Formats: sequence, structure tokens, C-alpha cells
Amino acid sequence: MTRALVIVDVQNDFCEGGALGVDGGARVAADLSEHLEENGAGYDFVVATQDWHVDPGSHFSDTPDFVDSWPPHCVAGSKGAQLHPDLDTEPIDAYFRKGAFEAAYSGFEGVLAPEDEVATGDLDEDADSDEDVITLDDWLRQNDVDELVITGIATDYCVRATALDAVQAGYTTAVLLPLTAGINEQRVAETVAELEDNGIEVIQD
Repeated sequence: MTRALVIVDVQNDFCEGGALGVDGGARVAADLSEHLEENGAGYDFVVATQDWHVDPGSHFSDTPDFVDSWPPHCVAGSKGAQLHPDLDTEPIDAYFRKGAFEAAYSGFEGVLAPEDEVATGDLDEDADSDEDVITLDDWLRQNDVDELVITGIATDYCVRATALDAVQAGYTTAVLLPLTAGINEQRVAETVAELEDNGIEVIQD
């Protein structure tokens, strides 16, 4: 099997001090770097997703309900959209940006960032044209990936959505729970049960 590690949204705005900081976000960034140093040989590929909002409509709100609407975060090209500095980006093979003009929780809604841009690069005005758009699913299939290990932020939102889309798309899917950070403890517990009910392996340690 060809195995990929998927790092979901380990960005400044989702870590402590960010617009939507999640407790444990910075820890996930550092622990992922350590995990890659110690276990990187266990993955054929490493990919990362980024929230990359331009004008996502009702996803941004001045009076957010923190369920369907949120304060502005991960604005394209901003410091908040950058990957956390404790995450070692050297092993990452490709970056996928999602949510430019709408809410997007799943990494499978992401499109490949231009090769000549680093993950923290300037906004490409043509990035959302339909020409030569490569989705995460496209890229994984082009590289014959059939097994995914999913990590990142937040367990009960974007990690959840990415894992559910992965298994639905036919990938053998696992979530490495210690390398995630969740928003709500009860919702995280419900998410773990939901993932397992859908045939996703939840690795607890």
C-alpha cells in the first residue's frame, strides 16, 4: 500500500493566540515535527491542508454562532493563514488550500497550491480558476496513494470532515488522535465514535 500523512490546518489562527485558537494547537505542530523526524520513513508522502479564505460569505460573521459561522480567520496571504512555525515543513510534498469563497471543512475540498509558492506565499489571483485545478483526491490518486493517516486541527471539525470524506472516497483511513487538537471535549468524543462507526481506525496512542 502507498501511505500518506495528511496534516490538516495546523495554522497560526488555529493555534493559541490565533483568531480561532484551539488549546493544544501549538503542541500538535511540535509533536508532528517530532513524529515526522522519528517516523517519516513510514510515509510515502506528506501533504498539508490550509484554510485559505478570500471571501467565504456567511462563513465569516461579526456575530458568529461558532457552529456555522466564525470570526474572520485564515485570510489568504495573512500571517494567520501561515502554518505554525513549530511545524517542520521540509517533509511536506504538497499543500492544498480550501475555502476561498465558501466554508470548507474537509481537506478534500482543497486544491493544489502553485508549486512556485511556499505555503505562506502571496495570494495567486488565478488560483481558483478551473484550469488545471488539482484537488487533494486527484493528487493522491495520481500518486497511487490508497492509505491515509490524518492529523491536525480541529479534531471535531476539519479533521473529522477530512477523515469521513477520505473513507467515503475509498481510502483506508486512520486518525492519529494524539496528533490532533479538538475544540469541544464532548464533541471530540462523539467524533471518535462517529469515525469508528464509519470504519475509520482511531489510533489513541
